[in-house]
Amino acid sequence: MSHPMNPRPNRERKRRGARATTRRQRGTAAIEMALLLPILVAIALPVVDFARNMQAQMILINVSREGANLASRASLTFPMQTIMSSLTMTTPPLNMSANGMIYITQIIGNNNCDANGNNCTGVVVAQYRWNGGNDAAASSKLWNCGSSGGTSWSTDGTGSCAGLPSPGKNSPQVALLQGQLSNGQIAYAVEAFYVQPPLIGGMNLSSILNTPALSPDLYAMTVF
Repeated sequence: MSHPMNPRPNRERKRRGARATTRRQRGTAAIEMALLLPILVAIALPVVDFARNMQAQMILINVSREGANLASRASLTFPMQTIMSSLTMTTPPLNMSANGMIYITQIIGNNNCDANGNNCTGVVVAQYRWNGGNDAAASSKLWNCGSSGGTSWSTDGTGSCAGLPSPGKNSPQVALLQGQLSNGQIAYAVEAFYVQPPLIGGMNLSSILNTPALSPDLYAMTVF
């Protein structure tokens, strides 16, 4: 009389084999992740840095646009410091007080005008620096108070440049809008600066995997 074979040992061997296969697969996956993780991080961090810079740049562009609009419309109603401080209330998550600066430069068409009073070179008649910013972060790219004889930043809290002459041949000239202003035409240029160090600098992991380092110095200017 024959006895049927007991299937339990076969099932147990299959289960042990399946468990061993699963362990091998998990070990392989762990090794692959360990090899790929540095590459994934190297790709992800520059993307995060790029997104942060894009966000900061958009904020600066908005600050310069709104600032130029307000300066041209409300400069006789509100002090420039009030306008600049109001602008910075819209800049979070940027820390403008620690890492940013705003300049407002008033330009008037005056020099080198033709017979009809057109195509004038602009001269600086006023410049303001935000008192709440970090003046070490940046200097105006248009013209710097103190760079011409007799001018200096005032200490009266207005943040204005003192010692500027009346519009004329002795006034500091700017290349901005050269030939585009008429005699007596006024323009306001608002510059917004921000220093944002990247989370990670450029990386060189191999001859084919390099990530560029983003500049920490961000800038926007609008003229109205």
